[in-house]
Amino acid sequence: MFWWRDEVRPGVSVAFTDTDAGNLALHVGDNPQQVLARRVRLEEAAGLGAGSFQYMDQVHGNAVEFIAAPGPGPTADAMVSAATGSITSARPLAVMVADCVPVVFVGDHASTNPVIAVAHAGRPGVASAVVPATVAEMRRRGALNISAWLGPSICGSCYEVPEQLRSEVSAKVPATWSTTSWGTPALDLPAGVRAQLAELDVNVEYSGECTLEHESLFSYRRDSRTGRFAGLVWTHD
Repeated sequence: MFWWRDEVRPGVSVAFTDTDAGNLALHVGDNPQQVLARRVRLEEAAGLGAGSFQYMDQVHGNAVEFIAAPGPGPTADAMVSAATGSITSARPLAVMVADCVPVVFVGDHASTNPVIAVAHAGRPGVASAVVPATVAEMRRRGALNISAWLGPSICGSCYEVPEQLRSEVSAKVPATWSTTSWGTPALDLPAGVRAQLAELDVNVEYSGECTLEHESLFSYRRDSRTGRFAGLVWTHD
């Protein structure tokens, strides 16, 4: 069920699912009841109650939403959560992908409660700085010593794009410029995210494998009718 999972700080866990967890997205033509049942099984595996993880309606933008209480998923590509006057701990967060970079963040706080976040960093999101926007919101909420975990995503040797698109994106984020293993123009989104985080003094603790190269991960480039796996962060005792 989990491609990678770790208790990254005392009482805080990060994980990325694989195809064994099944498709977790409601927007790809799958049976909604089966998707919801998979989400419940995932929450049980994480030691959480049903409905714990907050998902979002991802639109390849750079909007960041602060999650202060349970509710419908926001239309955004990043979420931040922390203890506030209305909630006693951060809300568990989920981001879904099938080639884009799922980024999970954990930051310390002056209180004992961490600030956590997730971001959906696809090509438009990397170019429009969704990752820096997420870090800025975390710091606005008091986060210190932020670390990031980059889940599996398509690598710079596999993500072929037209030459003009490579030029446009790499003009904004130079580290994304790449070439496929067969010699055609490409983008390296994980490298772009790592470069953005380095500029913000955010340490990258983990950077995952290529989705296209591993059959146990969903990949839109491999099959456009694929599901979505998730990057997750949650607090616990």
